[in-house]
Amino acid sequence: MTKLKNLEDLFEHELKDLYSAEKQAIAAMPKMLQQANDPQLKQALEAHLEETKAQKERLDQVFELLGMSAGRKKCEAMAGLIAESEDLIDENASPEVKDAGLIAAAQRIEHYEISGYGTAAHYAERLGKKDVAKLLQQTLAEEQKTDTLLNDLAKNSINQKAQAAGGK
Repeated sequence: MTKLKNLEDLFEHELKDLYSAEKQAIAAMPKMLQQANDPQLKQALEAHLEETKAQKERLDQVFELLGMSAGRKKCEAMAGLIAESEDLIDENASPEVKDAGLIAAAQRIEHYEISGYGTAAHYAERLGKKDVAKLLQQTLAEEQKTDTLLNDLAKNSINQKAQAAGGK
């Protein structure tokens, strides 16, 4: 294990973690999408899958700008979040309740990514890497927008349907 001697090392560590997280999310999202029942939720997840692919490509750009390799680091936190979402998918739940659970799982993933991109963007700014910071801020804004969309879907529709399903 390499010693993290300074902010530059920590920044590189964070970027590799984010890269792994995005790759894992891209691999996991089709299963979540397949399990979604609500048309608006399906549409939101489809759009975010495409956005996530673009975010991974943006990280490729970041690594290229920095002259670094993404390496083979595995983001254990994302692996855990995905495992939890898969556990939920395997639960015997009504379609409405499953949709509410999928949103909760997706938001946990979004919150992790928001935290990671916020931190990495700050490190980039602090280290004077303005082009990289701009790319990371762009992804951060997309993650925040997706979180808001999922939150609105949950509050305005999906959670009410899940609650009503209990009376069926």
